[in-house]
Amino acid sequence: MKKKTVFTGADIEAMFKAGKSAADIPAGAVLTPSAKEALRDAGAVRPSAAAPAVSSEPILPDYEYHWTPGKDPKTPAEIEAFFHSPAIVQLKERMVDIGKRMWAREYTDGNGGNLTIRVGDNLVLCTPTLVSKGFMTVEQMCLVDLDGKQLAGKFKRTSECMTHLAIMKRQPKAKACCHAHPPHGTAFAVAGVQPPTCMIPEAEVFLGQIGLAEYQTPGTPANAEVVGNAAVDHMAVLMVNHGVITWGKDIEDSYWKMENVEAYCKTVWVASQLNGGNLLTITGGQAKELIALRKTLGMDDKRANWKECQLCDNADFHPGTVCRVPGDAGAPAPSAKLDPEAEKLVQQLTDQILASMK
Repeated sequence: MKKKTVFTGADIEAMFKAGKSAADIPAGAVLTPSAKEALRDAGAVRPSAAAPAVSSEPILPDYEYHWTPGKDPKTPAEIEAFFHSPAIVQLKERMVDIGKRMWAREYTDGNGGNLTIRVGDNLVLCTPTLVSKGFMTVEQMCLVDLDGKQLAGKFKRTSECMTHLAIMKRQPKAKACCHAHPPHGTAFAVAGVQPPTCMIPEAEVFLGQIGLAEYQTPGTPANAEVVGNAAVDHMAVLMVNHGVITWGKDIEDSYWKMENVEAYCKTVWVASQLNGGNLLTITGGQAKELIALRKTLGMDDKRANWKECQLCDNADFHPGTVCRVPGDAGAPAPSAKLDPEAEKLVQQLTDQILASMK
């Protein structure tokens, strides 16, 4: 009987229940992230594991999947072998884990939301349809090409993966996408309100300007078109009357941006209820510094060549607030314009009141 070469967290737990130890793991076996976590939780150390190499430079976590261009598997047998390979199994496990996080944070309801990871020139992992994101399994993940044709997986892929694929086709840096319905981000989308800028540095760095895509029926080519176009210049897009979609260099990065969007929209909403709705903003010059920081992190920004006066122009943001730079004594932002007709009406009413008082 062929020895098992890939161990998951469930395999490790089953091994311990059977009275075995970490020493029973075959040399050369691949441990998935959940398997390593199970070993750590049990206080077990794999004897055959070599001591980690000492690095002279601190490293950063990197979850990006790198494939060799022009080397996509072609035949059904090659595709199946690739789909069940250790590296792809690890990505599936991460998708399952992120699905649980989305569900736990109430970003999804029912079977809503979906995830994708690009794993080849023409290969994309995606989540299944009609399955709660909080209760997915590795076996339910799917493999499709960039046209949406399912290549592997016994569960049917989500129809909304077409929107993800439209983003990946238009934006080469989009290696993974996350779609969900977080309450506050979706509230902005239902209101058709594009979140303002220049308010929280972390949002400026990790999100940039959040995009807004007009409503089209979910899962249709029309929706894929409008969202795909909006996502070229925006790593986070609010889909009017629908939800939020984010993209990044890997699925962890993409999911983090979903958290960033929800936290930002919630903060802006709460802040708009305070202090008479006067929201403070940073200056255009300070915004330029943050955009430059985005560039050092490998993230492009369509606002890189904008003038400082354009960067923090929130004239179209109207949830009953006026944005101002700290220190301007509460005066409206220069971009806030008064309605001449409304002003004329106010003056007429004022004159009538004064006349009646005389």
